[in-house]
Amino acid sequence: MDDHSLDEFRRRWQEELAQAQAQRKRRRPEAAERRPRRPEVVPGRGEQASGYLALAQGLLEGAGRPPAARAARQDAASRSRSPPAREGAGGGEQLVDQLIRDLNEMDDVPFFDIQLPYELAINIFQYLDRKDLGRCAQVSKTWKVIAEDEVLWYRLCQQEGHLPESSISDYSCWKLILQECRAKEHMLRTNWKNRKGAVSELEHIPDAVLCDVHSHDGVVIAGYTSGDVRVWDTRTWDYIAPFLESEYEEDEPGMQPYVSFVRINSSLAVAAYEDGFLNIWDLRTGKYPIHRFEHDARIQALALSQEDATVATASAFDVVMLCPNEEGYWQIAAEFEVQKLVDYLEIVPDTGRYPVAVATAGDLVYLLKAEDSARTLHYVYGQPVTCLDVSSNQAAFGVKSLGWVYEGNKILVYSLEAERCLSKLGNALGDFTCVNLRDSPPNLMVSGNMDRRVRIHDLRTDKITLSLSAHQLGVSAVQMDDWKIVSGGEEGLVSVWDYRMNQKLWEVHSRHPVRHLSFNSHSLITANVPYERVVRSADLDGFSTHRRICFLLTFFCSMDFNGQRLWKGPRTPGRARWKESSDLKGQRPGVRDASGLGLKTRADPTGSGAGGRPQ
Repeated sequence: MDDHSLDEFRRRWQEELAQAQAQRKRRRPEAAERRPRRPEVVPGRGEQASGYLALAQGLLEGAGRPPAARAARQDAASRSRSPPAREGAGGGEQLVDQLIRDLNEMDDVPFFDIQLPYELAINIFQYLDRKDLGRCAQVSKTWKVIAEDEVLWYRLCQQEGHLPESSISDYSCWKLILQECRAKEHMLRTNWKNRKGAVSELEHIPDAVLCDVHSHDGVVIAGYTSGDVRVWDTRTWDYIAPFLESEYEEDEPGMQPYVSFVRINSSLAVAAYEDGFLNIWDLRTGKYPIHRFEHDARIQALALSQEDATVATASAFDVVMLCPNEEGYWQIAAEFEVQKLVDYLEIVPDTGRYPVAVATAGDLVYLLKAEDSARTLHYVYGQPVTCLDVSSNQAAFGVKSLGWVYEGNKILVYSLEAERCLSKLGNALGDFTCVNLRDSPPNLMVSGNMDRRVRIHDLRTDKITLSLSAHQLGVSAVQMDDWKIVSGGEEGLVSVWDYRMNQKLWEVHSRHPVRHLSFNSHSLITANVPYERVVRSADLDGFSTHRRICFLLTFFCSMDFNGQRLWKGPRTPGRARWKESSDLKGQRPGVRDASGLGLKTRADPTGSGAGGRPQ
C-alpha cells in the first residue's frame, strides 16, 4: 500500500471514529432520561471508550510511546486496574492485549459498526473448513448467517468430492447434504473393513469359457469362446445381461471365433475377435454394432478411451486409431507402423482434440500422437516391458533386467510432455506384472510382482513406502485408493488391505487367476479367467459336470457395500469356498448356491428360482 492510500485509509477511519463518538455522546443523555433509576454505572466507562479511541487515534497517526516510557508505566498499570489508569498505561502493554481487553469490556466498539459487504464476507469465509465454519456460526447471529450460507457448504461438498456433477440449486440445504455424504462415506468404509455387502455372481453362458472382462463405472462387459459378448449394469441390479449381437451369419452356429479383448466406457462397448475383426457398439442406441473394422491379422492389443470415443488396436506391426468425425461416421484418425509385435496398448486421457496412445513392443516403448509419427519413448536392448499404465501426463511400465550386468527389475516413470524418464522405482528379483498409476492417489503408485509382493511407490522420493507379501503365485491385478489396496493373484485369491495399518482385512478365493479387478467407494468387481479356453470334458449333459466347468470357468462377481448385509464373513482372513454338490439339481443354470456363506445371489435371492433384488 503506497503512502497516498495509507493516508486516505487513516482519514476515513478517523472520520468513522469521530462519527461513532458523536453518536455515543448523543445517545448517553437520552438513555439517562429513559432510565432515571438505573444503578450506578461503573466509574470510568466513558473513559474506557475514550481510551480505546485514543489508542485507535494513536495507531492511525502512527504515533506510539517510546520504549522507555512504556517500561516506566508498566508498574503503575499492574498496581491499578481502574479504567483511568489503564488509559494511561495502554501504551505500556502489548497493543494486541490492550485491544482484546477493550473488546471484551466495551459494549459498543466502533470497529464492529463498520459494515462489510456480504459478498466480501463470503469471500473471506470461503477459506475456512467445516470445523471453522461451525465455530464461526457460534460467534453472533450475523456470523451465523454468513457461516451457513449455501455457497460455502456447496464448495465444501465439491472440494471433498461429494456430488461433483450437481449444481448449487439442486438442494436447499448443502450443510445437511454434506453431513449425509460424510455419514454414508463412514458407513461404506466400515462395511469395507468388516466385509459386509451383497455378493452377486453374474449369469454365465452355457458351453462357453470366459475370455476377457472389463468394467467402467459399474458396467461390466464379458467376452466368451462362443463369440458372445454380454453387458451387465451392476448399478441398477440388472444382472440379466443382454447380448451384443455381431454380424456373423446365423446359419453357422458355433463357428464364431473367440473373443480376444473387450473394453467399455460410459457410451461405447468394443470387442476384438481372433480373426481380426473389431465390433463397436453404442450402448445408448441398441445392441447391434455401429461400426465394424477388419485387420488382416489377429488383434494383439485393444484400448478404449475412458472419456471419449477413441479406439486403438494393434495387429501385426500396425497400430490404428479410430474415432468418429463430426457427422458421426467412424474413420481412421491415425495409423502407425512399429518394429515389433505390440504387447500392451493404452490411450492417454485428457489429450484434447488429437488422441495420444502409448504402446510397448518387446523392449520398445512408443509414444503415438495422431498428428505426428511414432516416436520412441524408451528403448534398452534386451530389457522387455512387462506391464504398462498411463495417466494424463505420465506413463509407468515395468522393465525386466537381463544380460551380464543385472540391475534388478524396475518400474520406469516417464513424462509424456518432456518425453524423458522421471523416476526409476523398485529393485525386485521378480517381474513386475501389473502397475496402477491412473487410479492411485496423487504422488503414489501401486504395483504387483511375481515375487508375491504388492508395493506402494512414492513418486516424490522414488522410494518404496510399503511392501506387502500378498499372493503365493504372484500378483496379477492391483488397485488402491486413499486408504486400502485390493489385489488379485494367480492362485485366484482376492485380498483387501488397509495399508495405513499394514493389515489384511479379508480375502476371498476362487479357482482361476484374477485377470480383472476394479472397485470404487461402494462396489468391487473381480473376474477370474482361466488359462485354458477349451472345455476338456465332453460330458456336458450331466448337471454336476456342467456346473463344475461353466461356473468356475466363468466366475466373476460383484460386491455391493451399500449397507446391505447379505454377506458377512469373519474378520480373520480366510478362504471362502463355493459349495459343489449334486443336490443343486433343482436350480436353474446361472444360480449359485452360496448357503455355506450365508448369502443369496441376485439371480435367485429367495432360493426359489424367482429372482429379484436381495432383501
